[in-house]
Amino acid sequence: MMQKRELFGSLVSTFKRGGQESKIILRPPYFENEDSFIVSCAECDGACSDVCEEGIITIQEDKTPILDFDKSGCTYCDECAKACEFGVLMLENKKDINAKITIDMLKCLSWDKTMCFSCKDVCLENAIDFLGLFRPEIDIEKCTSCGFCIGVCPTEAVKVKKWQ
Repeated sequence: MMQKRELFGSLVSTFKRGGQESKIILRPPYFENEDSFIVSCAECDGACSDVCEEGIITIQEDKTPILDFDKSGCTYCDECAKACEFGVLMLENKKDINAKITIDMLKCLSWDKTMCFSCKDVCLENAIDFLGLFRPEIDIEKCTSCGFCIGVCPTEAVKVKKWQ
């Protein structure tokens, strides 16, 4: 049986822009220095990607890992850091993902008075609050930028922006 979010996703998928926006480079949340990816990952075979339970770590052409929230999010399971042989990802550097999650009110079904709780249903930290039934907002104090809410949004209203 098809769930509500799958139905919304199938109905709205034809309206998605499909990659016209530039991709934001987000790294796994276990690094100290961004430059270490360029220096050390060139020698690696992508072990961090191989062990990612959610399958969100992809290896770019330059052999550096990035997070792709299209299908899932980060559980902060530590497996990528444990698998890193070159010291780029280390458990002692664990932090929230360097991103800010936002909701575009003009694209959001709930803000358009359609009951949709897709983003709230998957939020591990309960960081998405609804003011009434139709006004979702992200509590930045609770949000870890895990990304689970991004891929489930049927209208791509949930966006990720890199912190400066």
